[in-house]
Amino acid sequence: MSSPSPRRGTGLLLALLAFAQFISAIDYNIVYVALPEIGREVGFDAQNLQWVVSGYAVAFGGFLLLGGRAADLLGHRRMFTTALSLYGLASLAGGLAGDPGLLVAARAVQGLGGALLLPATLSLIATTFTEGAQRNRALAIWGGAGAVGLALGSLLGGILTNYLGWEAVFYVNVPLALGAAAAAFAIIPADAPRERGHSFDLTGALTATIGFTALVFGVVQGPEAGWGSTETLVALFGGALFIGLFLLVEARTAHPLMPLRLFRNRSLVAAMGITFVFMGTFGAQYYFFTVYLQNVRGYGALATGLAFIPAALVGMIGTKLSEKLLGKVGPRTTIITGLLVGGAGMAVLATAMSPTGGYPILLPGVVLLSLGQGIAWTAMFVAATSGVDAHHQGIASAMASTTQQIGSAVGLAILVAIANAGVHTTTGPDLVPGLRTAGFTAAALTLLGVAIALTLRRRTPAPAPTATSTTQPTESNISA
Repeated sequence: MSSPSPRRGTGLLLALLAFAQFISAIDYNIVYVALPEIGREVGFDAQNLQWVVSGYAVAFGGFLLLGGRAADLLGHRRMFTTALSLYGLASLAGGLAGDPGLLVAARAVQGLGGALLLPATLSLIATTFTEGAQRNRALAIWGGAGAVGLALGSLLGGILTNYLGWEAVFYVNVPLALGAAAAAFAIIPADAPRERGHSFDLTGALTATIGFTALVFGVVQGPEAGWGSTETLVALFGGALFIGLFLLVEARTAHPLMPLRLFRNRSLVAAMGITFVFMGTFGAQYYFFTVYLQNVRGYGALATGLAFIPAALVGMIGTKLSEKLLGKVGPRTTIITGLLVGGAGMAVLATAMSPTGGYPILLPGVVLLSLGQGIAWTAMFVAATSGVDAHHQGIASAMASTTQQIGSAVGLAILVAIANAGVHTTTGPDLVPGLRTAGFTAAALTLLGVAIALTLRRRTPAPAPTATSTTQPTESNISA
């Protein structure tokens, strides 16, 4: 189901969608700087504290496909407002939580809200803005809001934790999310009546959700419990089994949750691989930068947040530059440029890390990393939504976002294992060699993303318009 198409109030609509992405992105980092205080105040032990972050990641990754198809079938505005409402209420519950179990449960519901929100947001962009320059600009603004949110999340988390306590990093989301949900009813056109004949693939939804949730759980739990532990192996093999069942169901059902013919779209398939590599490398850098500043250099929560301001500003520049590059050279070259620049930034940042070095020496790496991230982020989702019809924008966005979340979990697990190899402390200069090795490894792995991006079609000049033709076929315009 697509949202009605009018261009009514597209500026306000884009501002609302960008604001929703800003809220979601803030939450990615806002909790990191509050983790030490959360552990002390709520009663987490060192082994379970990671689940404040991982509870969100597992639910987010597990429910994305369900969220994507729900947006297509039930309506983009309906899912957008539902997602934000869930997010806001779960944030309130998180701030009120008095024990670890309740807090992790609240984070999981936040993750569910995020899984419903992201595909609904991308669907609204894809169905409102025409493929090409108009959509590229919209995605650049949306991506810029996310880049700012990622970087300012650390700053905001530091300020709130420092002055108001850890609860404030949850309470801040409540008015933002619920206010955006209320505004959506005035700004987003009402969903069209649900189309007849399109039933919801319940079996596919259940097998996909169980499969991807178990898979992400296994990857997240592996470094802590051990890759050979029973719980890790059961989660990984069980997840793989359910994903296999999901693909069998999709091949046989009349109205699949994820139509397998979408895999004929070369641009979407490449984007899925690129988002996996991107989040496995770029996404981990915020974690390692925070560990270096706090655990090696002794920065407090507020100082750590302030250290992320250059990343926010440069990330905005990167998304704007991405828009210009997309118009001139297309997604293929833009993604490759972003990955190479960002990979170079990771190597430069890793080189600059030392037990005694000051903050200015880190800035060249931070600038290159953030610039590359902004360039690649927008272009990845341009590739993911190219050539997909309006009825499948939600599920296509969810497919690329699912690989993104799995990549984040896999990449962080691998890089943390590399950083911690042979290290028997959580603070001090002994952490630096491992952090540098993890940075160099992530930089090398970005080349895998470059190799995948090379499979995208080269940009070809658009044919001159004729009097009898007003639209052009896309690479793989897949219909329901």
